Amino acid sequence: MPKDDFSALENAIRRRAFLRAAAAGTTFLALGGGTYVLAATDDPRAKQLRPDGRPRLPPGQRILDALKPMGGEPGDPSPSAFRLRVHGDVDNPLDLDFAALLALPQTEQTCDVHCVTGWSVLGARFTGVKVAELARMAKVRDTVRHVIFEAANGYTANVRLAEATAPSVLIAHKHEGKPLTRPHGPPARALVPDLYFWKSAKWVTGIRFVRTDRPGYWETRGYHNHADPWTEERYG
Repeated sequence: MPKDDFSALENAIRRRAFLRAAAAGTTFLALGGGTYVLAATDDPRAKQLRPDGRPRLPPGQRILDALKPMGGEPGDPSPSAFRLRVHGDVDNPLDLDFAALLALPQTEQTCDVHCVTGWSVLGARFTGVKVAELARMAKVRDTVRHVIFEAANGYTANVRLAEATAPSVLIAHKHEGKPLTRPHGPPARALVPDLYFWKSAKWVTGIRFVRTDRPGYWETRGYHNHADPWTEERYG
């Protein structure tokens, strides 16, 4: 990611103080070149619990009504250029084009996503293929403990195997029923909703199954290796 994108993200993190201090009621914020609706502080969704008993809205987060573009060095957005390698410690490596991805069993799900900069979108709808299904097809070996999501321009994000193959984790190609738009990593991105959103690599090109952990782009630059929003694992 270029230096100016890194600075923009750091500035966004510093703006969390403003978000926390926002007055009750719906507020309109101009962030990163766009205007987003910040939900009221008494939004009932913030008080809901997940099935696992954790609050639906993690600490330090505010609700936006739409995904906020967060930069990154773009990859090729055209479906015709898309290739997804599923490789590493597997017995049946895969090399899928976009048509092959669409031919696999598709999952449409509604989930919440949480950015390390302090915003969350609740009830976002994504469509894609479960990473667990790709792992099954690739015949991942018993020795594997971690997954590396590979993306355009050398970006990587590391995720524990159990979390990467959770039912909610997808290689997503649609958001709200439509193809991903340019800021959100088309034609396909990883979606790991239970970790901070930088783990959901945009412009995804590969899924590498490995025995030992390999910290990714942000993890080697001071971000937390695990990235659990509910324990605010923002920095390492």
